[in-house]
Amino acid sequence: MQTLDLHFMWEAFFIALSGAPITLLITVVALLISIPVSFFFSLIRLNGTPILDQLCRIYISFVRGTPLIIQIFLIYNVMPILVERFLRSTQSTISIFDVNPIWYAFIVFSLHTIAILTEVFRSALKTVQKSQLEAAHSVGLSTFAAYRRIIIPQALVTALPNLCNATTNLIKNTSLCYALSLREITLRAKVAANPGYNYIEAYIDIFLVYLLICSLVEYGFKKYEKKLKAYQCLSA
Repeated sequence: MQTLDLHFMWEAFFIALSGAPITLLITVVALLISIPVSFFFSLIRLNGTPILDQLCRIYISFVRGTPLIIQIFLIYNVMPILVERFLRSTQSTISIFDVNPIWYAFIVFSLHTIAILTEVFRSALKTVQKSQLEAAHSVGLSTFAAYRRIIIPQALVTALPNLCNATTNLIKNTSLCYALSLREITLRAKVAANPGYNYIEAYIDIFLVYLLICSLVEYGFKKYEKKLKAYQCLSA
């Protein structure tokens, strides 16, 4: 029975860890894009605007009902071919194939996260009583001010655990970025394992790195959740 190469595992751990900045960059950019967009979509769903609500439903059903790896394939492999054909028809000299793959990662994971967070925010906003908004209007607050100062803080109390889950899932899903040839955590460890076929050690390191990052993220969310407890009595 082959024993683990502990020396390689120690070195490969830091090689895998060196891919964390790309993983975190994709995560942060995807969240910065998806949080405001998904909040807007959740308002559309709550207000029940006929056409827009139906479009949001179709979009969410497509994203949640298809594997993420297929979405990556469509955006990274199929979309550039279609765009390239369009550019050729317009006699443009721009080559879509020169685009850095990380931009495709931003698009894929933002679109995926928007669908997830839309339902998170929609369910959280439904827990806030409508009388809260009416009371805010009665004292002269605008709808924007009411949401910013009253509705959103209360909704966050409910949304934060699901938002934490969505964030950690997003971090773990970035392991699929190897399909985009991005040298993130997974790809760096697998490349390091190739010469000596130390794949078991590499996968253990990948597991440990993701566990470390996700644990730190969960800790940060728990600390922030304690700060929001001041609004918990209002949302009850």
